Amino acid sequence: MSLPLSRRELLKAALAPCVVPLVAGTTPAGAGQGLLHHNSNGAVTGLITGARALVETLLQLGTECVFGIPGAQENELWDTMKSRGLGYLLVTHEFSAAAMADGYARSTGKPGVLCVVPGPGVTNSLSGIGEARLDSIPLVCIVGDVARGDKYRPFQVHELPQVGLLQQVTKGVYAVQNVAEIPDAVRQAFQLAQCGEPGPVAVVIPYNLLIATHKFHSLPLPPPALLFDDDAFQQALRFLMDRQLRTGIYAGLGCMDYSCSLLRLAETLQAPVATSVSGKGAFPENHPLAVGWGYGPQGTRTAEEIFKSVDLVLAMGVRYSEVSTGFYSIPNSCRLIHVDANPDNLGRIMKTTVCVPADAGVFIERALEQSDCIRRPFDLRLQTRIKQLRCLESRTNAEIHAKCAVDPMAFLLALRRCTCPDALVFVDVTLCEHWAAEVMQTILPRTYFNPTNNQAMGWSIPAALGAQRVHPGRQTVTITGDGCLLMSAMEISTAARECLPVKFFILDDHSYGFMQALQKPEFHRTTATILARLDYAALAKAFGVAYQEIAVTCDLEPAIRGALELPGPVLTRVVIDYRNRPIRWIEAVRHRFTKELSIEQKVRIMARVGVRSLDLSPGND
Repeated sequence: MSLPLSRRELLKAALAPCVVPLVAGTTPAGAGQGLLHHNSNGAVTGLITGARALVETLLQLGTECVFGIPGAQENELWDTMKSRGLGYLLVTHEFSAAAMADGYARSTGKPGVLCVVPGPGVTNSLSGIGEARLDSIPLVCIVGDVARGDKYRPFQVHELPQVGLLQQVTKGVYAVQNVAEIPDAVRQAFQLAQCGEPGPVAVVIPYNLLIATHKFHSLPLPPPALLFDDDAFQQALRFLMDRQLRTGIYAGLGCMDYSCSLLRLAETLQAPVATSVSGKGAFPENHPLAVGWGYGPQGTRTAEEIFKSVDLVLAMGVRYSEVSTGFYSIPNSCRLIHVDANPDNLGRIMKTTVCVPADAGVFIERALEQSDCIRRPFDLRLQTRIKQLRCLESRTNAEIHAKCAVDPMAFLLALRRCTCPDALVFVDVTLCEHWAAEVMQTILPRTYFNPTNNQAMGWSIPAALGAQRVHPGRQTVTITGDGCLLMSAMEISTAARECLPVKFFILDDHSYGFMQALQKPEFHRTTATILARLDYAALAKAFGVAYQEIAVTCDLEPAIRGALELPGPVLTRVVIDYRNRPIRWIEAVRHRFTKELSIEQKVRIMARVGVRSLDLSPGND
C-alpha cells in the first residue's frame, strides 16, 4: 500500500485517529544492488545504493511513472528504475518532462515526478515547473547534480547553480548532502508538494551519492497537520447562517477533490456556483445551480448576471489571479468569505470580509456539520433564472461567425458533443482557451485542464501524454494552436513511439492569433505574429501518426468522431476562421486596461490608431 497521495487522501490521513500501516513488496534485491529488507511499516532497511533507495522510496509513495531524459549524472538511477519495474517515459525535451508530470498530477491528484540532469536539463524544464508553481500543481523534480563533497572537482559539465535556479520556481529544494538523506528527502518533497497550497518541489542529488552504498533504515513520515483557523471559521459561519443573505459560491482548484461535498453545500445554501478555469469540474456544470466560470465580465454571461444578485460570495480554494479575473476586472462583492490553504493568498486582490486559512475540504465538511443552521429553502426562482440564462447563452454561442473554414466555437461545441463525459481535455494557450472555458461543459472533476497562470505555450501536447500514460482507457484530446504546436510538436513522436492514443486537434490560422487579437486594436497592425505554412500531412507521416483535416464547419462531427474511433494517436488540422467573434475575456481585459491608462496615454494611443487607420495596407508580419 502506498502513502496517501491525493489532497483528499492526505486530508483523511490527517483527520484519522491513526495511520494505516504501510506495507511494501518483498522482491529480492538484484545483482550488485545489495541486500534490501522491507519492514511491515514501510521502512526500507539494508545495504543498497542511493539510486536503489530513491527508487524504492518512489515506489512506496505510489509513483506510477517518471518523466524525463537520462544523462550521465543519472544513468545509475534510470537503470535502477528499469530493474525495479518503476514506470518511466522518455521525452524529447525537458520542458515536456515537466508538462507531462503536470498533466499526470492534474489528472490523478497525485504528485507528478520528473527526472532531469543538471544544467540544460534543469533550465529546459523551468518553464514547465514554473507553470506548476503558479497553477498550484504538485510535482517532485529529481535532479542528478554534479559530484559534490570529497568527489568535487572544478569545471564539471552542467555545473550551473541548480539549487538557486530551482528555488525560483518551486516551493522548496532539498539539496542532499549525503547518501543516507535520500529517502527522507524524497518523502519530505512529496509531503511539501501536497501540503497547504500544492506546488512543485525539487530534490537535488549529486551523482556520486546515487552510486554510493549505505545501510539504510528509513521510516515513512507521519502526515502533516492541516491548517484550520477555527475563530475565522466561526466568523464565516455567522454570515452563512444569515438566511437574508443571498450566497454564491466561487470554487477553485482547491475544491477539486471535494466535488460531492461541494455539491451538498451548494444545495444546502441554494447557492449558484461559479468556478475558476482551474476549478472547472469541481462542480458539475450540468447542475441546476451551475453558472459556468468566473462571475465578472471575463466569465460566462450567466455567471456575471446571476452574481449581480448575490449578497455574499463564498470563495474557496481560489486566488483571484490576473488570468482568472480578466486582469482583475471581477467585481467586488458586498461581502466576501475567502477560504484558502495558503494564508498568503487571502485578501490580496479582493476586498474581503472574512479570511479563513483552511483547506477547502475541511471548511466544507465543517460547514456541512452545521447544515441545519445554514440551510436555505429550495429556490425555484433562482434555478429557473439560471436555466433561462444558460439557454440564451447557448443560443448565442451556437451562432456561426466564420465565413470560410471552421468556426472555432462550433468546433468546441462539436468536440464536447463527441467526447465522453470522462474524457481528458487539454487546452493550450490559444484564443480558444477562453471560449473553451465558457462552452466545454465539464461535469466530472479532473477532466478539463488549462495552463492558467504561467501561460506556457505548447503545454497541452506533453501534458496530455503524461495523463494518457496512466489513463490508458480514457479518451484524451488536445486543443492546440499552430503557434503552440511549434513549441512542442516533437513530442507527438513520443505518442507514436509509445502508442499513446492522444487525439491532437491543431487550430491552424498561420499566426499567433492571440497576439493579433491584442495588437490590432491598439496598434492597428500586427508585428511578429505570422507563422510558416506547414505541410501537416507530411508532418504526421514523419511522426508516424494518423492524419486528417477539417476545413469546413459542416464536417466537424463526422471528422471528430472518426479521429476518436481510430486506435492510435491522430493529428487533425482544423483550418480555423476566427473572424470577429467576440471574446469576453479579452474585452474585459481591454476595458480594464484602458480604464487604468492616464489621459496622456489614451490620447497617444488614439492618435496612433487614427493615423494608422488611414493606411490601407498596414505592414503586418
